[in-house]
Amino acid sequence: MATKIIAITNQKGGVGKTTTTVNLAASFGATKRRVLLVDFDPQGNATSGSGINKEKTEFSIADVLLNLAPITDVIQKTQVGYDILPANSQLTTAEIQLLRLDAREYFLQKHLKTVSDNYDFIFIDCPPALNILTVNALVAASSVIIPMQCEYYALEGIASLIKTIENLRQTVNPDLYIEGILRTMYDGRNRLTNDVSQQLKTYFPNKVYDTVIPRNVRLAEAPSHGVPVLLYDSNSQGAIAYLALTGEICKKRD
Repeated sequence: MATKIIAITNQKGGVGKTTTTVNLAASFGATKRRVLLVDFDPQGNATSGSGINKEKTEFSIADVLLNLAPITDVIQKTQVGYDILPANSQLTTAEIQLLRLDAREYFLQKHLKTVSDNYDFIFIDCPPALNILTVNALVAASSVIIPMQCEYYALEGIASLIKTIENLRQTVNPDLYIEGILRTMYDGRNRLTNDVSQQLKTYFPNKVYDTVIPRNVRLAEAPSHGVPVLLYDSNSQGAIAYLALTGEICKKRD
């Protein structure tokens, strides 16, 4: 079966994008799939949330993009069930240099192709912006998961993101599609949450996951311990929700 490359993106920050990437990678790893997490955000939160010191790592994904190190030298094994391409603030420098190069949209795709056969799933944690890094991720990906909070401003943002995805599909990546829209930090007691949730289902039929990710203290605490929530507290509502999402993604795929 071909490697599935999923970009996890939303240009709005604070929607649970990195949390989703880390915990999906861990959940798929727990099902014995071979998983690579690509940290493509200069903040490097997915790297530190996977137990790796982003400032002390010898190489990062910036070195791969600038051809300073082969991707096989940069990929690290983690103690949490998946491999990672780590990132740190050097990725901002790489981003600036990418803008000066030809075919700059294809750099990540080119490098991932050399290792994709080693993995069943590759998850890309995108930066919270529609910049050249995000475009690289969307060109490399086969599909997109969009995490979002159920707020009215989020609906406006998602329309803009979907327009970008459609533009890229028509120009550089005809196979790109929306894997699903994930409702995060969900509180079903909140009327606004329910209203926006209903609108999402109306506007994007068959794209909104049944699984919702609740507001959960354990989910918020896990990154400071450098582990996904599945390892921090496997009985927490957050861990159970991400395992359920993993099952839903696999079911859709089958």
